Amino acid sequence: MHKILKKPHYHIAYWILVVLVLLFAFRTTWGNGTLLFFFVSMMLPIVLGTSYFFNYVLVPKFYLTKRYARFTFYTFCTAIISVYLEILVIVFAFVYLSNFSYVMPNTTQITIMTVIMYMLVFVGSFLLMMNQITENRQVIQSLIDDKAKREKSFLEIMSNRKMIQIPYNEIIYIESLSDYIKVITIKDEIKSKEKISKLSEKLPNVFLRIHRSFIINTEKIKERSLDQVLVDDYQLNIGRSYRKDVKELLNSRDKTTTIVNTKYTSKG
Repeated sequence: MHKILKKPHYHIAYWILVVLVLLFAFRTTWGNGTLLFFFVSMMLPIVLGTSYFFNYVLVPKFYLTKRYARFTFYTFCTAIISVYLEILVIVFAFVYLSNFSYVMPNTTQITIMTVIMYMLVFVGSFLLMMNQITENRQVIQSLIDDKAKREKSFLEIMSNRKMIQIPYNEIIYIESLSDYIKVITIKDEIKSKEKISKLSEKLPNVFLRIHRSFIINTEKIKERSLDQVLVDDYQLNIGRSYRKDVKELLNSRDKTTTIVNTKYTSKG
């Protein structure tokens, strides 16, 4: 939950929801549509700021780490500050938007505004939680699929009208050429009419596509840079559109390997 969503449409949908709720809640308070628009525009940063601070700072930093006392204290402080900002917006609206002709909201109205704001904050929390559950399910399914692929321990492809089996640990990389693919192994080269995109779906996660023409066995990597990787004794280019993802995936795997090796060493 602590990571900000990478897909911007989730944020945009949430912003639209906040605007619609605020417009609906205060449509009768401000008879003038223009005044309502400006009032909601001033309230919007407070609601969004409170929601993002609560969901992306307080929850991951204090609640998820079980520091409940600090979480409660900082949540209370956030509520006080956000209510204070609400009151400032109301005063500004009274002075500058309505030219003193608007009747100031009473305590009940301010309470309703606060309830609406925190309702939207918790709606944001719910949406964030649902997104996290979906992402976790995808990760679990990916691990299940990868386990099924690893249990096979070999790649089956058609070559020279025969089905052959190539052990995963013997594959160095796979190259896509004009109308066929070439599997480079520690022993020889095997050609097939299969498409590289179909092969990438069959292979476990130890294999990584670094270019539209290359899939490499990450266990065979000796050196790597931003735009090239040395796999066994082969120097291969990393495609420009693949660089960011390749860097993130390889760094993630390096960290996982380091953690596993550290645990293994400590046990030994």
